Amino acid sequence: MGSPGKQSSAHSALKALTSAALVLPGLLETSGLAAESDSVGVQYSRYQEGERDLFNVKNSMDPLQVDTFRLNGDIGLTDRLRFGFNFIEDVWSGATPVATAPLAAGSNRPIREGDTIVGASPMLNRPVLLDADLNPLQLDPLTGEVLGVESRSVHVLATASPEARRQGDFNLEYEWDNAALAINGGLSVERDYESAFGGLSGRWDFNQKLTTLKGGVSYTDSDITAVLDSDAAPYITQVDFQDQISFKSGSEILREERSDFAANLGLTQVVTKYSLIDINLGFTHSSGYLENPYKAVSVIFVDPDQPSGSVLSGDVRALMENRPGERNQGTVGVKWVQHIKPLDAALHFDYQFSRDDWGISAHTFEADWVQPLGGGWTIAPRIRYYSQNDADFYRPYLFSFQRFSEIARDDRGREIWVDDRGQAFFRDENFNLVDADGNVVDENAVNARPKIQSFDRDQLPDHFSSDHRLSGFGTLSGGITVSKAFAPGVTLEAGFEYYSHAGSLKLGGGGEDAFADFNYFVADAALTVDLESLDFSMPEDHHTQHHHHHHASHLVPAGLMYAHMMPSSTPFMVGYRFNYSRRDGPKKLLHGSNTASDRTVVADGCKDIGCRFAPTYMDMYMHMVEIMYAPTDWLNLMLMPQFMSMEMNLRELEGRPPPVPEVHEHTGIVGHTTGGVGDTIMASMIRLFDLPGHHMHLGLGISAPTGAVDLEFRRIAQQDGGLEHFGMQLGSGTWDFLPSLTYTGHHERWSWGAQVRGTVRLQDENESGYRLGNVFQSTVWGGYGMTDWLQLSVRGVYTAQGKIVGDFNAFNGRAGPMDFPSNYGGYYWDVGFGVNALIPKGWPLAGNTLRFEWLQPLQDDVNGFQLKREGALTASWNYAF
Repeated sequence: MGSPGKQSSAHSALKALTSAALVLPGLLETSGLAAESDSVGVQYSRYQEGERDLFNVKNSMDPLQVDTFRLNGDIGLTDRLRFGFNFIEDVWSGATPVATAPLAAGSNRPIREGDTIVGASPMLNRPVLLDADLNPLQLDPLTGEVLGVESRSVHVLATASPEARRQGDFNLEYEWDNAALAINGGLSVERDYESAFGGLSGRWDFNQKLTTLKGGVSYTDSDITAVLDSDAAPYITQVDFQDQISFKSGSEILREERSDFAANLGLTQVVTKYSLIDINLGFTHSSGYLENPYKAVSVIFVDPDQPSGSVLSGDVRALMENRPGERNQGTVGVKWVQHIKPLDAALHFDYQFSRDDWGISAHTFEADWVQPLGGGWTIAPRIRYYSQNDADFYRPYLFSFQRFSEIARDDRGREIWVDDRGQAFFRDENFNLVDADGNVVDENAVNARPKIQSFDRDQLPDHFSSDHRLSGFGTLSGGITVSKAFAPGVTLEAGFEYYSHAGSLKLGGGGEDAFADFNYFVADAALTVDLESLDFSMPEDHHTQHHHHHHASHLVPAGLMYAHMMPSSTPFMVGYRFNYSRRDGPKKLLHGSNTASDRTVVADGCKDIGCRFAPTYMDMYMHMVEIMYAPTDWLNLMLMPQFMSMEMNLRELEGRPPPVPEVHEHTGIVGHTTGGVGDTIMASMIRLFDLPGHHMHLGLGISAPTGAVDLEFRRIAQQDGGLEHFGMQLGSGTWDFLPSLTYTGHHERWSWGAQVRGTVRLQDENESGYRLGNVFQSTVWGGYGMTDWLQLSVRGVYTAQGKIVGDFNAFNGRAGPMDFPSNYGGYYWDVGFGVNALIPKGWPLAGNTLRFEWLQPLQDDVNGFQLKREGALTASWNYAF
């Protein structure tokens, strides 16, 4: 046992080393040490893959990208009880490999009658020629003559509709003097995958707090409802999973379950005054459906009855991958943190090894340097190397010496389709689905699927996958994170990391061929507020002069923007605003103020084209970061970046025009999503007068068009897809002027106010050929302070929005009224009910402002045909200092 002085010094060193580690995301978890101050933060990140080498095969699909927004916090509820939370929303879009095929099966050979090409990659259900050793042969694209062996493989790319995932989780921890126990849980939801998880963890400090023992267990239960609607769906034979696949609104849905159990044990030891070591052991057991439902494996079926010779013919098909039903994985990790006293820097060395019973062994090496530069600046360069060998069942593609069975046909050559009861239907010469008497039937109503003649499954391996993430490869990356503390407790951080993924980078060599090589990057920006580092006190004269800024009775409703000014004595404010709104109309659309029948929508909602679909609902989510600066009492400056996401579901209209034979319709019936960075607002507010109880200011803002307006559906056919609906784009696409005029008043516990504001489009059209209508809004409100810190409010709102001017300058499917400019805008009346709180001193989050408001529609008078509004929720947090 050391002396008290030694204990204090070592414990201080441990805290300093831990603080240095916290500069880098993710190091807190592995350190096993709890945060000791209240904090909140927001973060945006972009994952972007580069294009893959398709060996001159035409590819018009954008690579995979993921946009992620994260809100997190860690709050002390009492001296010993802490609460942490995370909310994560990310949107996935773009092309990703679905399988691997021999390049000789691609478009470097003549396309013959009956060949099927899906998307822009060589996804072909067609023959390929092989030599006696089963090497694919390259053909002359004009003559069809054999040119020689073509040994290269190529990724088969496919896109699906963009996907949004939302996750919320919490951590509740109780601390004793030398120990802590925490319970955590959460829910992750996306269209095709839902996971609920929970866990228990704890730590024990001993050896005068120089040593920490930590551990935990967790369990995750997941339900998979994979909608097999990617543009690779016609390419994939789903014979192995027919029993699990059902039909809904014309789409195939695979329903499965999986579970994951994880346990970890770790030890953190202060080695010297300037260094510590952290050792972690982990184990994970997964069971159930462990496949990726959107991955397939190409199989070359070779007819064993072919005449022997130098050239054989193989039939290239794709089967859904088949992985083992269990996976056990163990990991061991070691981290060394060294404080470099002369430079006041921290050096991190990390190594992790993992091994599973699928045969994958992986090594991760990482080094980070955290260097404070003075003036609140910190820079942290890093380098990372990862290597793994391939899974036992990984193969780029397979061979099977048997004849592949096509879709079953009757004696007239018609494809046989069957429903869930085994009743047979047929495809006629116009590709219509007909019954046994030749009557055309509704495909969605009969719920039928092609009848696949079985083949000898025993000739294939028990398990197989060509997912490149299970292959042997290595990644080498370098990155840098730069952070700046702009005020005590307020830090802005930006980071960038670039990765090279290649088979040749595998440790010891022997990785996957070059077709699997690609590069990608991750960029992120974050704002973190350490609430305990902020100064919650205020001078008495400040409280007297600006009492209305620090009394809940004088807060404005959450749904109002540009309605509050800061004094120069508290010149900074940071905040977060969340808005959710919903439009709903599962049976009817509005036309003006009245509901319209489907036949009216079909006849009048899409000009003279005839509407085929209508939305059933539309959800909009908005996350906004608010940063305000008051250089003087009469001038405030604001910066407000946004993250947007939208979801829409469609239905078929009664009486719609019939589908065009053999032309795919992108129905959107199973839902579709868009999301990413929205428009960025820059504004100034100018105080016009400030009398006791009465205040007025002018707002002058500009909205920069940082939100995309060229988002597209995936293209399956020339008649399908194109630009997304107007309302599903992420911004206006134009520079917009945002003027406002706001009056506020207060007396004792009462407050009131009024505001008029507008949005004026400053350009005739955006890059997609249109501009949104101008907006005018007026509102009045009143509030009453129930206590010094809690206020209730009510307000009325009138909004007028013009129609869209112009139209798409690129292809759009014109599926329904949401694709026509005349069906946007209108006149709207609403009432809002709000709760506002200024957290009092002595409470968790003391000095912070929390506001909530529900906006309830009273009347809609819309242009054209639109969904009815169901309401909007706004929640905001901000803190001024």
